[in-house]
Amino acid sequence: MNGTMAPFSSASAGSASGPLAGAGRASFGQASVSSMGMKWSALHDAAGIVATLAGMPPEPMRPEVRNFPAVIRDAGGWRREQAEQGVEDLAVIMEAGIGALLAVHARGIDSRAAALSLWTEFQSARAALLELVPQARDMRRPF
Repeated sequence: MNGTMAPFSSASAGSASGPLAGAGRASFGQASVSSMGMKWSALHDAAGIVATLAGMPPEPMRPEVRNFPAVIRDAGGWRREQAEQGVEDLAVIMEAGIGALLAVHARGIDSRAAALSLWTEFQSARAALLELVPQARDMRRPF
């Protein structure tokens, strides 16, 4: 590396028209990389596979979903602890479920109903996790 090269940044990673434009992944800076953020992203990749196996298109990543790891990290305390445990639990459920779905699919058996069931479970668990995000009224500070 010569002295003229800048450290890795989002600007050097590519433009908005690059191959990952609109991929829906959270933007991770060096200081904000977290295990939960990476697991959250991987869970949504897995959910896309489940949606495909269920015969549905993968859903687009909404900002409140994409930003969840950073928001919950900033909230801290019990919310962060609950979110970390919830993400861990959801990862275990998805790993086991996808393993079973892929095994059934590999045998040529229709796995759409089972995939739809896992998709519904994922959505319910994710909705519960998103409820941990503090609402604006929770964030008011007393004077």
